[in-house]
Amino acid sequence: MPHPLPVPTTRMNKADGAALEAAVAALEKTTFAKRLAHLAGRQIGFAGRIMPLKLQQASAIAARRALFGAMNVALASLKGKPVADAGLRHRQLAMISGALGGALGLASLPVELPISTTIMLRAIADIARAEGEDLADPAAAMACLEVFALGGHGEDEKVMEGGYLALRGLFAKSVSDAAAYVAQSGLASESAPALARLIGMISGRFGVVVSQKTAAQAAPVIGAISGAVINLAFTEHFQTLARGHFTVRRLERAYGPHEVRAEYARIARAAGYWREETAGAA
Repeated sequence: MPHPLPVPTTRMNKADGAALEAAVAALEKTTFAKRLAHLAGRQIGFAGRIMPLKLQQASAIAARRALFGAMNVALASLKGKPVADAGLRHRQLAMISGALGGALGLASLPVELPISTTIMLRAIADIARAEGEDLADPAAAMACLEVFALGGHGEDEKVMEGGYLALRGLFAKSVSDAAAYVAQSGLASESAPALARLIGMISGRFGVVVSQKTAAQAAPVIGAISGAVINLAFTEHFQTLARGHFTVRRLERAYGPHEVRAEYARIARAAGYWREETAGAA
């Protein structure tokens, strides 16, 4: 039975409505596996591919450390800088770090992943600033970090009912607690409980994409695509998610969270992006 759709908002202008539609598509439809499939010209399945336990553990540890390091380095370096479209520079740097990883193999993961993650967070922060975020606000800084949790979709065509909105609801308290801690104490070490809790939640989902990236670089699953190109896809994946995320946040500031989220849900359901088996919330 079709899910009843909320009435479309009457306050949102045409341009903002179109921007929200694009954001919904980016946040609900984008997967790293699909991006790699587009590059390879054929479907790539990661669901049945089991990585060695040692490699899974290395990926998880590298992801967590990369997020902590990137948070401190990338956001601090942006303070006071003007808004600029640095997307091309970030993509070029990502390709260089990916080429390094491709040349040195899987042993390079603990070195290459923190580099590429820092590059990505710089790109995410640039997008955030362009959408009106103040990176001196710890809440905005934590929202940048939150983008890494948005890319951990499975390979299904549809995500669970609620999708991005439900995920933001799940992360809301941890993001708020981490932002409050940063506001009081500044960016701190992994021992800070509020930051450790948030990083732990984010790294669990970020690790899904890291594992896919590592698997693609470890085996000839996508033909002759190099480590540099895989890393470019990795970076562009999170840039796409960041544009969607910060578009939604910009519209929430303009129209209010309730109205934007109701319209977001209407668009997602109308487009068939969500499965209906599980009730969602946001």
